[in-house]
Amino acid sequence: MKIVVADKISPSASAIFGDWTVVSPDKEALAGQLTDADAILVRSATFVDAAMMDKAPKLRVIGRAGVGVDNVDLDAATKRGIVVMNTPGGNAVAVAEHTFALMLAMARHMVRADTTMHSGKWEKKTLQGTELRGKTLGIVGLGRVGVEVSRRALAFGMKVIAHDPYVAPSLAQQLNITLATLDEVYAQSDYITLHVGLTPQTQGMINADSLRKMKKGVRLVNCARGELLNDPAVIEALQSGQLGGAALDVYSNEPLKDSPLATMANVILTPHIAGSTHEAQEAVGVQIALQVREYLTKGVIQNAVNVPSISEEEYQEMLPYIVLGERLGTFLAQSCEGGVEEMGLSYSGEIADWKTALIRNAAVAGALNQIAHAHERANLVNAASIAEERGIRLTERKKTHDAGGTAANVLRMTFKTGQQENTVAGCVQPGGLPRLLEIDGIHVEAPLAGNVIYLRNLDVPGVIGRVGTVLGQHNVNIANFSLGRGRNGQEASAIAVVQVDGEIKEPVLESLRGIETILLAKAIRFVAPQPKTVSA
Repeated sequence: MKIVVADKISPSASAIFGDWTVVSPDKEALAGQLTDADAILVRSATFVDAAMMDKAPKLRVIGRAGVGVDNVDLDAATKRGIVVMNTPGGNAVAVAEHTFALMLAMARHMVRADTTMHSGKWEKKTLQGTELRGKTLGIVGLGRVGVEVSRRALAFGMKVIAHDPYVAPSLAQQLNITLATLDEVYAQSDYITLHVGLTPQTQGMINADSLRKMKKGVRLVNCARGELLNDPAVIEALQSGQLGGAALDVYSNEPLKDSPLATMANVILTPHIAGSTHEAQEAVGVQIALQVREYLTKGVIQNAVNVPSISEEEYQEMLPYIVLGERLGTFLAQSCEGGVEEMGLSYSGEIADWKTALIRNAAVAGALNQIAHAHERANLVNAASIAEERGIRLTERKKTHDAGGTAANVLRMTFKTGQQENTVAGCVQPGGLPRLLEIDGIHVEAPLAGNVIYLRNLDVPGVIGRVGTVLGQHNVNIANFSLGRGRNGQEASAIAVVQVDGEIKEPVLESLRGIETILLAKAIRFVAPQPKTVSA
């Protein structure tokens, strides 16, 4: 494995890769080192765009030592099947401590006190501050950082209220935090600190309207994202006194230049350093290295931002069903005819309660890779994206009990074309082997492995014997012969799934199709590797 470290990270992080090739090129040499790279690690300085990814045809994972992934083109990575990981929480304590440092600095006029002392002045009387004790802190966003801030605020004797629609009341109760609406946070808080990501809903959330809802003289801290603030509205509120002060570590455009904020006495500015402590940088570097190593060696996806993350235990439990999904998709793609308009997945049993996106993507990838060009091979990351580009609808249905009231884990996949609908179902045998259970409602059990001949025929005597004769004439050895019976309209029909040794050549299929009772003869080749990892 080759790891390219594009930005400076802790030496301890590089050591995690053991005897793998780890290089730290300068900017001029970076492109040349990417040609055979399996992973690239960055912080915030290097922008990984589509052009850079095109220089790295083997790239499987981009690791961001930090939280924000603005410097990674997520759409380009997803389309290329590259996992993008970050390290949320690795610097949570550092950011929480910086948040508190800024609050204390505003409360006690620390910046002005330091400046006047350095200029030889003793302005004790004009520097009387306020205590945090007894004040209300409003936290917007109760993620890892927000929780760490709340713990420190409670230790200072503050009342903490918070807004986060995705936090359970029971957790807030454990933390001694009062959950509130956003308007309630605005109206009741003496200090407001922001700890949310940038979304269309949060962009510019601190604006003229929200500022009017706040207490006059409230103090604002932002160590999250600069784009959360409408800068002109914040500047106006600072000038009018509606905002008593602001302490900012992040900005819409960085580095900050020619901003009125830099000339305002009631504003404290720091250069995006909230997460920049020795301990935090060590932690996020080691964390991202561990995540990348686990992915490259075991396929375990942690803290990914473009594909669902699962623990190693979840992955190991799910892996046989990921393989099953890939095999069902492969079977359908090679057995059906006509342009696919919709692919549907149905989950029965305990698997219906799982995070099924990886199983779905495996099934879709198994199908797409039978017809995809080599340069756009589908995998667990990009399968849904490729299907969308091709105009294929993806649907999922879940039920905890299969037909008949059993709790069996059964995966079904359906292809819908303009003319017909085809469905296969399968399960995982003891030992983790994928097994076919049903084709278009007809029960037939067969292993989903190796080389298989799929037959549809009239349900009349002598078919099996004639099939065996034809295969014998072509020196094809039968490893397993599975039969199922049903109806094709008014006519009794049957299907056969014949696993054979060796490659199935076209003359064999032509001879089988020459039997007048054979309605369909297809070769199914399960040659795709098991998707333990998702290489592009």
